[in-house]
Amino acid sequence: MLFNSFDFGLFLIVVYLLYWLVGSKQITAQNIVLLAASYFFYGLWDWRFLSLIIASSLIDYLAGRYLYSLHHPFKRKLVLWGSLFWNLGVLVAFKYYNFFVDNFTSLLGIENTSQPFMVWEVIIPLGLSFYTFQTMSYTIDVYRSNIKPTKNILAFLCFVSFFPQLVAGPLERAKSLLPQFLNKRNFNLEQSKEGLRQMAWGLFKKMVVADNLAIAVNAIYASPEDQGSLSLLYASCLFFFQIYCDFSGYSDIAIGSAKLFGFKLSKNFETPYLAKTAANYWQRWHITLTKWFTDYLYGPIVKSTNRGPISKALALFITMILIGLWHGANWTFVVFGLIGAVFITLERIRIPFKNKNYSLTEFLNKAPRPVSLLYMSILIITSSVFFRAPDVPTAMSILYKIIHFTTSQPFEFVIGAKVLVVPFLIAVEVLTRLKPYPLYKLQLHANKPLRWAIYYILIIIMIRYAGPKEQFIYFQF
Repeated sequence: MLFNSFDFGLFLIVVYLLYWLVGSKQITAQNIVLLAASYFFYGLWDWRFLSLIIASSLIDYLAGRYLYSLHHPFKRKLVLWGSLFWNLGVLVAFKYYNFFVDNFTSLLGIENTSQPFMVWEVIIPLGLSFYTFQTMSYTIDVYRSNIKPTKNILAFLCFVSFFPQLVAGPLERAKSLLPQFLNKRNFNLEQSKEGLRQMAWGLFKKMVVADNLAIAVNAIYASPEDQGSLSLLYASCLFFFQIYCDFSGYSDIAIGSAKLFGFKLSKNFETPYLAKTAANYWQRWHITLTKWFTDYLYGPIVKSTNRGPISKALALFITMILIGLWHGANWTFVVFGLIGAVFITLERIRIPFKNKNYSLTEFLNKAPRPVSLLYMSILIITSSVFFRAPDVPTAMSILYKIIHFTTSQPFEFVIGAKVLVVPFLIAVEVLTRLKPYPLYKLQLHANKPLRWAIYYILIIIMIRYAGPKEQFIYFQF
C-alpha cells in the first residue's frame, strides 16, 4: 500500500475515524486501534513477515525488562548481546546472506559444477532495516541507563510498528516516541490541518517531482553504454533531486500522518542541497540515520580508543562504510559510504598557512557560494552515480565518460520542461527553510481565499502532472 495511492488515502480515513471515535476516551483503546491498523498495513504487503516484526518486538521488550532487573555487569552484557545477535542476525539472514556468500565463494574461487552451489534466495521484509535499528536502540539505551524500560507491552508494540514511519522512518528513539504512546492524545483540529498540509507537500514532492524525474533517470541509466557525457551528467544530477524528493516526500507524509493521530515525529531532512561541506551534508540528509550511527557506532568506537585523529578517522571510515552498506547488499553502496568518509576526512585535515592551521571546512564555509557549490556538486554527482548504478564497473564507466566528456552520442533531454519544477521546489524550500515545511502555519500568513487557492492549485498540479506511480526508493532498504 503506497502512500501515494487511493488505497492508503481510504485506509487513513478509516483509521482516523476509528481512532478518534472509538479511542477518544482511553489511551488503551487508541493504542489498540493503532496496533491493529499498523499490523494490517504491514500484513497487506506480506502477512508472513508479521511474525518477524512481532518476534523482534517481544525479544527487545523482554530484553529491556530483564536488563533493568539485572545488576551484574556480565549478565547485563549477555542480555544485550543476545538482543543484538537476534536483530543483526535477522538483518544478515534476510538482507546480506547472499551478498556475503557470493563474495566469499568468489574469493575462494568456488565455481558452479554439475551440482551448483545453492544460495538461499529470500525476500527482504519491508522496512526491515528501519524497525530493527529502532528496537536495537531501545535495548542499548536501557543497557546504558539512558531510559527506563516500559512495562506497557501494548505501547511498545505500537512504538515498533507505528505505520506512518514503519517502512522508511524517520528512525525514532524510544526516548522521544515511546512516551507519546503512554500519554493520552486529545483531538486537535489545528494539528490535523497541519498534518494534512505536510502530507500535501510530501505528495507534491513525490508525485510531481520525484516520479517525473524518474522517467529521465531510468531511461538514461537503462543503457549507460549508449549515452554521452551530457546525458549521464544530466541523469546523475536529476537522480539526486529524485531521491531527495522521493525520500523527503515520504518523510513529510509520514510526519504529517502521525500528526493526524496526535504524534510528533523527528525531522529527517533540512535542505541538504544548501550544505557547504560533506560533514554538514550528512547532518542535513537522513538526519535520524546519521544520528543513530553517530550515537551507537562512531561515538563508542572513538570513546574506546585514544580519541586521537587516527582513531577518529578509523571510526569515521567504519561508520560511513556501514551507513553505505545499510542501504543495500551491494559494493556500490560500500563505495557510496566510502566516498563520504574520504570527503569528510579531507575536510578535517588542518594545513599550516601563514603561521595558522586551516581546514578545508573553514575554507569552504568562508569561500563564495560558487566554490562550495562546485565542491558539493562533485561529491553529490559521484555519490549519485554509485548509488544508482547496478554495479561498481558500470558506475566507474559512467564516471569515466562524464570526466572525459565523450560527445559521440547526442544529448537526450528527457521530460523537457517538467525539469523546471526542480528550481521552483528549491526556491520555495529555501525561502521557507526556517519552517518545518513550506506550507507550515499557512493560515497565519494568508487569508482564506488565498490559502484555498494554493491548496486547489497544488491538488490540480498533482492530478494533472503526476508522473508514473513509482515505489518509494527507500522501501527497498
